[in-house]
Amino acid sequence: MSKKPLILGIESSCDETAASIITENDQGNPIVLSNIVSSQVDVHKEFGGVVPELAARSHIEKIDLIVQKAIDESKIDIKEIDAVASTAGPGLIVCLSVGLSFGKTFAASLNKPFIAVNHLEGHALSPKLNSKLNYPYLLLLISGGHSQYLSVKNLGEYKRLGTTIDDAIGEAFDKTAKLLGIEFPGGPQIEVLAKKGDPNKYNLPKPIFNKGGCNLSFAGLKTAILNITKQIKTDQQKFDLAASFQKTVIEILYKKTKIAFTEFEKQIKPKEKKFVVAGGVAANKEIRNMLIELCKEENYKPIFPPIELCGDNAAMIAMVGLEKFKLKQFDNLDYPAKPRWPLDEDAVFLKGAGVKL
Repeated sequence: MSKKPLILGIESSCDETAASIITENDQGNPIVLSNIVSSQVDVHKEFGGVVPELAARSHIEKIDLIVQKAIDESKIDIKEIDAVASTAGPGLIVCLSVGLSFGKTFAASLNKPFIAVNHLEGHALSPKLNSKLNYPYLLLLISGGHSQYLSVKNLGEYKRLGTTIDDAIGEAFDKTAKLLGIEFPGGPQIEVLAKKGDPNKYNLPKPIFNKGGCNLSFAGLKTAILNITKQIKTDQQKFDLAASFQKTVIEILYKKTKIAFTEFEKQIKPKEKKFVVAGGVAANKEIRNMLIELCKEENYKPIFPPIELCGDNAAMIAMVGLEKFKLKQFDNLDYPAKPRWPLDEDAVFLKGAGVKL
């Protein structure tokens, strides 16, 4: 029996320092041996958001301990590691540089291959960690920094069908939470508050709802929330606004996802219609439930990563590393950090005032 590859994954693109060891079984299914994530919430809480310099400093202080913990928990010998995969982008360059440099040095010290990983590709492949997932599939990537519909044809083959033209959905959740007086990171708390509120209390705007294909926009919605919060005086009004905000986002995603289904089927003509939802916002249960129901209506198979793997983690980075290792797709040790690194590098940049849809 041949030795199964052991991959060390390292993630430091924003405010989580993470390391993971994965391998695979005889059927070729991945096995997560360890997955350590160290959050920096307490570091950034008083500032209401991530401070890049503080995040980088925290990564430097913790990364060797986090990697050692991942190795210890996996119960492997360090010399058994077959390759090191590190996030190279997109993200905050001062943060990316920490994990990238550590990964390169670690690989060089073991004389093992180094693999530079696109953080977004990690999210795209994260459902492979707990379910059988074959190409092609439609991907909805929803996180604090990204909101995109992508056609995934194969490893490294992505076609963007739609994207946000301004703010990411996760950013809209976090900013709404901040305006409601919820401590950073407040996005996940919106779902908690929404359960206590009336989702029909406030009629909020749905930017580019009836145009722009499956492109998205959340800036106008955030502005409306800002204006309403100036008039709010009671906790119940906060609950109502949280519920109305979440309902509006769900309605936007429902319509735009239906359009994305049509675009995907035109482009790919898949034998089996699979819809993958990944990224931090994929942990929102109300959004999950709506998308699952929509998949039933449209005859799609919904696929989500486990809740604990929706946010940033190193297991998904190691997953990409495992796929690339088997294809012998290795990178040089001078591979640069890429703060901007789209999955579809041929797609037109669609952000900023005056974007034509």
